[in-house]
Amino acid sequence: MNILFCSVGRRCELLKDFKKTLGDKVCMVVTDNSIYAPAPTFADVCYKVPLITDPGYIPMILEICKREKIDAVTTLIDPEISILAAHRKEFEEIGVEVLAPYEETAKLCFDKYEMYKYLTEKGIRTVKTYGSFSDFEKDYNEGKIDFPVFVKPRTGSGSVGARKVDTYELLKEVTAKDSGLIIQELMTGKDMDADVYVDTISHKVVAVFSKKKISTTIGGANKTISFKDEKLFEFAQKAMEVFKFNGPLDMDLFYQDGEYYLSEINPRFGGAYLHAYGAGVDFPLFIYRNVEEKKENPQQIGEYDENVVMMMYDSVVIDKLENLKEKMKEL
Repeated sequence: MNILFCSVGRRCELLKDFKKTLGDKVCMVVTDNSIYAPAPTFADVCYKVPLITDPGYIPMILEICKREKIDAVTTLIDPEISILAAHRKEFEEIGVEVLAPYEETAKLCFDKYEMYKYLTEKGIRTVKTYGSFSDFEKDYNEGKIDFPVFVKPRTGSGSVGARKVDTYELLKEVTAKDSGLIIQELMTGKDMDADVYVDTISHKVVAVFSKKKISTTIGGANKTISFKDEKLFEFAQKAMEVFKFNGPLDMDLFYQDGEYYLSEINPRFGGAYLHAYGAGVDFPLFIYRNVEEKKENPQQIGEYDENVVMMMYDSVVIDKLENLKEKMKEL
C-alpha cells in the first residue's frame, strides 16, 4: 500500500507505528512545506510543497499521487481536511482513497458553532454554545447561564486562544476585541476523548478507544489512561450516525452528571492516537485492510485493556542540512 501523509510535520511516532505494523507492505510518502520538519526522516519518500493556501497546492498533491501510485491520502493538520474533502472526486478518479470526512461533515468539524447547532438539531448532547455576545447576554439576563464561561476561537485547532472568563465585564471586553470567539458553558466534569475508526467500505464504526486526560498542553493531551464504558461506546456510535466520516478521527468529550457530551471532532489521526495503537487498536491495519485488501474490518469496539497509561516525552532528529535537502524532493 502506498499512502500519502500531507503536512506531516512532527508526527514521527505515527509513521513508526505504520512501519511497525505493515513493514515492507507499506510505502509512506509524505509532504511538508519545510525541509526542517522531523517526520520525513521516517518516511520512504518526501516532497517539499507550498502552503495549503497556494493555488497550485492541490494540483501538486494530485501529481504526487500519480507519480508515486498512491492508494490513500490523509492529512495531519485541521485546515487541510476540508481541502482534501472538497477535492475527493479528483482523487477518486485516479484511484486514491481520501481518509478524511465528506465535505459537509468536514465543514461542520472546522466550525465549532455550526457543529453545535447541528448536534443540537440531531439530538446529540453537546456543550451549550453561543456565537455572539448578544446571544449569550439574552440567556444570561434570563438566568439560563452564569459565570464562569469558556471562550475559544470558532475555527482553528490546538486550543490556542481558549480560556475561562469569570466576569460579564471581561467577557464583553474580549468578545468586542475578537468577534471570532464563541462562548461556551464551562464544563466541570471529566475531560476525555476517544479515537474512532470509521470503515471506508461499510462506513460503520469498527473501533472506539477511550481515554481520560491526565495532563494536557497546548495542542492536546500528553498523559492519558485508558478506560471502558459501554455508555460511551454507544454515545460515540450514535454521534457517528449523523455524519459522513471516512477513516480515523478523534472525539473530545466531557462526562458530567452521569452523561457524555460531545465537545469537538478532529477528523484525522489525533495527536494522542499513539495511546490507542500502544494498547492494540491498530488503525494502520484497518487502513491496509480497507485500501489494499478491499475488505471490511470486523468490529472491535472496546477490545483493549483498561488502565493502560500513555506518557509523551520529547525526542529529536539530528541530521546534516545537506541530507535534509537531498531527501526532500521538489516537483
